Amino acid sequence: MSVVLDALIFATGWAHVVLAPYTKVEESFNIHATHDVLMYGVGSSGLQNFDHFVFPGAVPRTFVGSVILAWLTGPVVRATILMGYMSNKFDIQLLARLVLASLNAWTLSLIRRGTSRRYGRSAGIFFALLTCTQFHYPFWMGRTIPNMFATIPVNLSTYLFVNRGPSNRVSNRNLRKAISLLVFAAVVFRAEVALLLGPLALQILLFSRRMSFSSLLKVGIVSGFLSLALTATVDSYFWGYPLWPEFSGIYFNVIEGKSAEWGTSPPLTYVTSYLPKLLLGSLPLAVVGFVIDPRIRALLLPSLSFIALISCLGHKEWRFIIYVVPALNVAAAKAARWMVSLPKNNLIGRLCFLFPIGLVLVNIPATLLLTQASVANYPGGQALSLFHQLYPRDTTFPTPHVHISNLAAQTGATLFLHLNAPPYYPAGPALPASWVYNKTENLSPAAFSVSGAPFTHLISELSPAADATLGSHWKVAGVVAGFDRWAVDWVLIKGDKGGLLRRVTEVLWMEKTDKLWILERK
Repeated sequence: MSVVLDALIFATGWAHVVLAPYTKVEESFNIHATHDVLMYGVGSSGLQNFDHFVFPGAVPRTFVGSVILAWLTGPVVRATILMGYMSNKFDIQLLARLVLASLNAWTLSLIRRGTSRRYGRSAGIFFALLTCTQFHYPFWMGRTIPNMFATIPVNLSTYLFVNRGPSNRVSNRNLRKAISLLVFAAVVFRAEVALLLGPLALQILLFSRRMSFSSLLKVGIVSGFLSLALTATVDSYFWGYPLWPEFSGIYFNVIEGKSAEWGTSPPLTYVTSYLPKLLLGSLPLAVVGFVIDPRIRALLLPSLSFIALISCLGHKEWRFIIYVVPALNVAAAKAARWMVSLPKNNLIGRLCFLFPIGLVLVNIPATLLLTQASVANYPGGQALSLFHQLYPRDTTFPTPHVHISNLAAQTGATLFLHLNAPPYYPAGPALPASWVYNKTENLSPAAFSVSGAPFTHLISELSPAADATLGSHWKVAGVVAGFDRWAVDWVLIKGDKGGLLRRVTEVLWMEKTDKLWILERK
């Protein structure tokens, strides 16, 4: 059973990668850094070709995660090529994301095993079921946002706290390891992890009294110095100047307050909106677990304090609190185990037995709907893939020079999808003539259409029907639609006489609108 549950966690993460293979703008730095390390290597001769010099982003990001991911992906890519399964560069993006999903799945499997050991075998089963039937964490565990690199050391830290007998204390050695991992995550990947580390350190000092202040300080200084040395060395090399990326992010977002330019939310947004979306059915169970078991309260105290502290920042996103989801799922799993273990000789006992099972079952359709919507939300990747289908290399069409619009670049048109242009993976086949994939920003329809312009094709977010210049110089070769919303036919529901389940596709459907147009010069 243990192997089956772990396989379920891995399979869930892999399924989300395969179903939604494209990426969004939040993932672009790390996916392109992984691309560049794989294609050019890390030598100084190839460094000048790296994408971050052309598109540096608002603040510099660390290369540490991307370099590790590229090095882990390399052997998988070479094995795939030797077995004859590699068809183009885009397959490498899929493999890199599968490797990242596997790393996160591995840490979740460790937490599941620790949950079984501490709270009982059925708690471990419920942890796997609740985790796999949620949407956000499984969907994003293979996505190259910095937070999903940070979740790996944070999850290992959670595992070290959970993995012990029902009445055992955390060993001092595991405490030191857990603190070091959180320091590493905060210094290298995401600075907000420090808001989780702070309450944990206070808990260790003031409540459990497991470490002295001097010992805690020593662990923090040593791990912090080593982590800083790693990120400063690696990132100063790749960026070309002395740099600590996460400090640059803190300065830009917190000290200068620039994060507010991306919008602000009310203080309780994490509690009232993001946590329910992240946890789904685990949320009420986590509350029950917190109430019934003091061990769960001790586990969740740093996570809840973290949510309170990060709520003080105006700019809020669900990914800023993704780190607490596994711990809250542990709490939910413990509550589920307790509820199904109650005597079933009365109505309350039977209802308690059905409640956690019902929540798992409710998670499934919610996750299916969210997954379908998300799969249809990457028009840029779909458009560039369609472009290659419409214009295969063996046609007589002249070498294309395609312009990729901003929307297309932000919704999946990564460097891995530049199939017919260098660089090519060193162990893979090189192609002869090179196509041009152009991402120049702020070009007008007139600039595309003027005589002498190099463009043969456009992936445009502006329809030719909406612009006379485009309409007169370009013809539509393909259109890509994207998700808008789920629509419900309430009139049909009210008039339904018992056949709702048979007619669910008639009362609920996905509304899409055209997002991108593939245009060919007339």
